[in-house]
Parts: sequence; structure tokens; C-alpha cells
Amino acid sequence: MRIIISPAKKMNTDSDSLPVAGLPQFLPQTERLLSALRAMEPKALQALWKCNDSIAQQNIQRLKAMELRQGLTPAILAYEGIQYRYMAPGVMDAGQLEYLQAHLRILSGFYGMLRPFDGVVPYRLEMQAKLSVDGARDLYAFWGPRLGVQLAAEGGWVLNLASKEYSRVVIPHLAGTPVLTCVFGEWKEGRVIEKGTMCKMARGQMVRWLAENRPEKPEDIQRFSDLRYQFHRELSDETQFVFLKGEC
Repeated sequence: MRIIISPAKKMNTDSDSLPVAGLPQFLPQTERLLSALRAMEPKALQALWKCNDSIAQQNIQRLKAMELRQGLTPAILAYEGIQYRYMAPGVMDAGQLEYLQAHLRILSGFYGMLRPFDGVVPYRLEMQAKLSVDGARDLYAFWGPRLGVQLAAEGGWVLNLASKEYSRVVIPHLAGTPVLTCVFGEWKEGRVIEKGTMCKMARGQMVRWLAENRPEKPEDIQRFSDLRYQFHRELSDETQFVFLKGEC
């Protein structure tokens, strides 16, 4: 099994807590993206990033000083979003971290696909960004099938805990690899309602639960009940497991 998750916008540096295991496997492509970003004017970068002046200036300075092979932070510690806070890798034991290194893959507009202990630097580049590089109209075209092909080559089935923005860069290219997507929501007015913040919390909590329980088969995941979620069989099928809070 391989678990795919999204990155987070907010990032930090931490070169002390845990060691970096290696460099990202798609670093040559990242270098091409870095060159393209450095060639852009500040106003174009801010438009690409869709951010305020302060965040734009911070990331322009990051681009100027960026070194992709030194001063690195393990990817699992570099992202600071809600999902990663609920995952809480900083308090996992060695066995749980080894499990994540083997099974977890973080999708990224800048790095493509990361293993938890790949060394990264802070960046800003969402997968939906309209960046044209090497003739590709956007990042989906730039990454093409390579991420899905790599994921499929690792073997087993894929547990999709990523947002649609990120999962769509790999799922169409998995060449028959079984994919199970988890949905976290509430039942309201006769349908499942997903809320962004709650989904991020649940995805992070499920990654932690997976590291603690190490399920091997898709049906084992039905036992997940953290944050008051319960598996609902009647709303689920072999490609999608639905977990709801409250009554259905």
C-alpha cells in the first residue's frame, strides 16, 4: 500500500529534529521549475502565487537564496498545515516513522512526489498554478504521467488521502493500480457534506492511525474511528470509503 496526501502552503525549516534520508527523486524537474520561477518578474510571481505583498516578498527572497541540496528539512517536518499538525510526526516513535517512510508519499507542485524523509526547502507553488514550463501549459502537463508511473511501480494499492487538486496528477496515470479514496464528512439534507478544515484534520489523523495500526488490507481501514468518525458501509464501495460524524 502507498498513501498519498497533499502538501501544505505553510512551511518551516528544521534540520535538527530528524535526519534527512536523501534527495527528492524528481529533483531535475524541480530544478527546471526553479529556473522558470527565477526568470519571472515579481508581479507575475505574485499573480501566480495569488498572495499578498508580504508573502510575495518572502517567497521572492526564498527563490533568490534557494539551495536544493543543502540546509534541508525532512518533508514530513517541513509542512505546517492542519493535516500535518494532526498527523504529529514529531511525536511518533521510530517504528511509526519507518512505516511512513515506506508507505507515505507527499504530492507537491514543486517537488512532484516526496518520501517523508526527502530533504526539502520552503517554497510556494500549488499544483493548480498556471506555470508554463518546457512547453507544458501548466503543472499537470509538466508532471504528466511520471508521478503516477512511479507510484504504480512501487507496487500494491493506493490509499488516496489527497485533495482533488493533487490526486488528479497521479490517479489517471496509475495503469490499473487499485485506488481507494477516503471521504470524511457529515450527513446533511440527504447528502454527504465535506468541510475543508475538518477533512484536513481527518486526513492527518488517519495517517497517524495508519502508522499506529499498520493495516494491510483495504477493509482493515474501516476500523478507523478517531475524531468521532464512523465508517458507513451503505455509502461506501470498493473504490470509496465514506466516514461520517454523527448519524446518517
